[in-house]
Amino acid sequence: MIRIGIVAGEASGDTLGAGLISELSTHIPTLEVEGIGGDRLKAAGMKIIHPMEKLSVMGITEVISRYVELNKIRNDIRNHFLQNKPDIFIGIDAPDFNLWLEKELRKNGIKTVHYVSPSIWAWREYRVKKIKESVDLILNLFPFETKIYDKYGVPNCYVGHPLADKLPVEPDKKKSREELSLPKDKTIVAILPGSRSNEIKMISAPLLSAANIINYSSQDLYFACSLMNEKSLHQFNQIHNNIVPDLYIEKYVDKTHKLMEAADIIMLASGTATLEAMLLKRPMVVAYKLSWVTYFIVKLLAKIPYAALPNILAGKELVPECLQADCKPEKIAAEMTGLLNSKDKISELTDIFTQLSNQLRKNADNKAAEAVLNLLNNKTYV
Repeated sequence: MIRIGIVAGEASGDTLGAGLISELSTHIPTLEVEGIGGDRLKAAGMKIIHPMEKLSVMGITEVISRYVELNKIRNDIRNHFLQNKPDIFIGIDAPDFNLWLEKELRKNGIKTVHYVSPSIWAWREYRVKKIKESVDLILNLFPFETKIYDKYGVPNCYVGHPLADKLPVEPDKKKSREELSLPKDKTIVAILPGSRSNEIKMISAPLLSAANIINYSSQDLYFACSLMNEKSLHQFNQIHNNIVPDLYIEKYVDKTHKLMEAADIIMLASGTATLEAMLLKRPMVVAYKLSWVTYFIVKLLAKIPYAALPNILAGKELVPECLQADCKPEKIAAEMTGLLNSKDKISELTDIFTQLSNQLRKNADNKAAEAVLNLLNNKTYV
């Protein structure tokens, strides 16, 4: 029997982990997996020691406010794995939590993998030293990350992005609208305020107010929103009722990809969702807000001028970013109107999104599983 420990800190990591475990299970019938994860990892067969939602927090001041709770969970999961040693531990994203844990486990003889490179290409490149001390292998999602790790002598493997493999190459807008019972003759605007509670709290209001502004300029728009779970939906509903109670919005739970596919345009929180929208070739306006303390620290340390993944991959601004002070209804509405009124811009974006998507389509679950198996068997990673 092979035992694997996993810690995934948010929805995207839960998805990545589930795909990896499903692929590993085809090679290891007696696989046993336990750790921190969400519904997808649980469905893939993982025993949940702590729910993933406990780790889903973004921002420096936000983490500080929950330090005691997070530290207790981290110590508890470390002690559990030291007392019940897995053959390998895989930390998925959540670097501030997982790199410490990986280092603790590695110095006690447990092989460690970190899946999803910390964004050292964006800020805090000095973290490479800590990464090198903490992990036996980094699994990279983006091609430009390999060059950085090779430079510092950190074992790594570029696997591509699993979402590029899973999402359709040619999105079927008509079919998705039928499945979601959305009107065929309207311009569907998807509203996606994020998966974390503090994201929904900070970003929902400006997105909803922006939707209300553009709704007055056209009778053709139809708004729809997808939230990660019922708890997120309840939080969003409260904000909706307080901000723009008269604006009708169709709402779903766990239908983000399907809604993106059905949509004509998307207004969304910065994060993995921007990559998903790019892979589905949908024009978008990206919004984000942090506490001001967190924002100023990030700006001080940032090495790149962009937040949205399509812009980072392209090395230029493809999609509008309304961040921090610009994350206000009037700005978001103006950018949305500009896209809605420009078929040429949307066509150009579609072509570039297609090119970028092809770079990421590498059968990632299979490549990641192969790299983990090779590490388990003391073989080379690539």
